[in-house]
Amino acid sequence: MSNIILIGFMGVGKGTVARALFREHKLMTIDTDDLIESMENRKIKEIFAKDGEEYFRELEKNVAKWLQKSVKNTIISTGGGFYKVKNLNKIGSVVLLDSPFEDIHQRILNHPEAEKKLAKRPLFSSPKKAKELYDKRVAEYKKVADFVVDVTNKDEKDVAREILDLF
Repeated sequence: MSNIILIGFMGVGKGTVARALFREHKLMTIDTDDLIESMENRKIKEIFAKDGEEYFRELEKNVAKWLQKSVKNTIISTGGGFYKVKNLNKIGSVVLLDSPFEDIHQRILNHPEAEKKLAKRPLFSSPKKAKELYDKRVAEYKKVADFVVDVTNKDEKDVAREILDLF
């Protein structure tokens, strides 16, 4: 198996599905946002606030180069904008976790730690702006995806099984 890269809008469940793939099938997982936070020794929200989105996107490019050279047979969950890195298809097979914006937003709001989930996503501070970003990105996601998995009303175990069935 080569790498499987999970892309999709923030809050769609990429990290949750990656953890399910680990728990259920013992597949190694890496999260690009966690890597960046570790490299920078600060949270994504702090990186955006202090250095801006452009700096953050440069960090994503560096992580993408490292993943391509150094990581094999791993599930890679990504930040919502990671799909833009130029070498994405050289890192592994790209799986889009797809769901309507309203379902993603409701999923975050209904989460027991909703405040924490929202705080972790600086681009989601305004639902109206987040919806505009979603509308812009949804077609772009589909262009770079090798596979699309609809996650609407599915739990992470079902989505994990569906992904494994693709491979």
